[in-house]
Amino acid sequence: MSITTNKVPFGQKVAFGIGMLANQMFPAAMGIFMVVLVQDLGFPGWMWGVIFFLPRVFDSITDPIMGFISDNTKSRWGRRRQYVLIGAIIIGISFSILWQLHRENSLDYNFTYFLIWSFVFYLGLTIFSVPYVAMGYEMSNDFHERTNIMAIAQWIGQWAWVIAPWFWVIMYDQGWFESADVATRTIAVWVGLICMLFAMVPALFIKSKSTVNEDYTPLNIKNIGSSFNGIIDGFKEAYKNKPFRKLCVATFLVYNAFYTVAAFTFFIIVYHLFSGDAEAAGIWPTLFGSIGALATTFLVIPIVTKMSKVMGKKRAFLLSQSISIFGYILLWFLFIPGKPYMFIFALPFFAFGIGSLFTLMMSMTADVIDLDELNTGLRREGVFGAIYWWMVKFGFAIAGLLSGVILSIIGFDGAAASQTEGAITGLRLFFSGLPILGTLIAIFIMRGYDMTEERAQEISAELIRRKNKSTLKL
Repeated sequence: MSITTNKVPFGQKVAFGIGMLANQMFPAAMGIFMVVLVQDLGFPGWMWGVIFFLPRVFDSITDPIMGFISDNTKSRWGRRRQYVLIGAIIIGISFSILWQLHRENSLDYNFTYFLIWSFVFYLGLTIFSVPYVAMGYEMSNDFHERTNIMAIAQWIGQWAWVIAPWFWVIMYDQGWFESADVATRTIAVWVGLICMLFAMVPALFIKSKSTVNEDYTPLNIKNIGSSFNGIIDGFKEAYKNKPFRKLCVATFLVYNAFYTVAAFTFFIIVYHLFSGDAEAAGIWPTLFGSIGALATTFLVIPIVTKMSKVMGKKRAFLLSQSISIFGYILLWFLFIPGKPYMFIFALPFFAFGIGSLFTLMMSMTADVIDLDELNTGLRREGVFGAIYWWMVKFGFAIAGLLSGVILSIIGFDGAAASQTEGAITGLRLFFSGLPILGTLIAIFIMRGYDMTEERAQEISAELIRRKNKSTLKL
């Protein structure tokens, strides 16, 4: 076990946060590049949906298995570091290859190529992200230190969302590249290789104790195969943890309602604000994402971290999500043709939704892992982390599928120079309405979350007492 009761050195927090930068940059860049599939390579809505959905379903299946493997690894390097390193290499290389798409190839060829390499990329992401997230959960057992760890990680990770939107400027500026698909092929290589190095940092610099002498289930092909039922049982058992279940469902609703419509930002700005002229839209799609991420980095994360210490994590979540609903309402009114700058006034409020989500939820997940250990005697950061992110990733798969369905329903045609008024109105209705609905349901669910600071401290004290008692017996 590598849990520590002391404050975590700042350098260790930063090392964890650099890993988060890679963990965030890949989906951030993916969201930007996905527009090219529709806008420049002619993928219809159903293809968009399938390439979002199937690889993420695969990803959601492999996550719990990886959590089980990570939790039961006996090694002088500990349970996590070697997998983080291997996964970092796979995602860096596969992401670079994934986007080597050429418009002269047939649509079917590009679709099949992208789908196959997506499976490779998401397998690597599982190998990296499941043990990486578990490393964060086990860095401290202090109630507020956990929030500090996640706040620093999210602060660093948010720079991915500041940087990635500027890819749009490069992709659609012919002074840089002749076309967006050519730009994507080049940028993807740089993103893949640089983020591969970032992803390696936690494996190389975060300390971990040897687990060679721990009493874990032996990991071999026979045991992993025969333990699949045990993985499913562990999944079910962990999900019976009521506070944890609330965290999972609330995250599913907020995160995936947001991501169902996130890619619509580009289309709304280009087709609603600039009548379909991507060149005239210039840096405005970039500013939407970049300013929103800067607001998260310098405004939301510090405020939410302070809020959680003053009013508790649950109330901080409820308030921050309520603020985000106000932001989505403002965006309906502030997407004004001829006045693109107006939407900027909504971004600080809008940013409270996703900006607060993982800072608080990952900290609260670490708290409920303590509750699980109190009830079962097992320390299962990998399984809980895998299940939590399974909800995120499976929901992300649903979000991608829904994105394609929505585009088809509203009659959006990526190959057209302009869109019908009905298609544009549909985009805007879903862009504001769906996240508001998901957030409202998440708020209702989290009203009953009962893991207070006092309860968390009681659990932590009892776990320490048990460990001390066990040590004295030895």
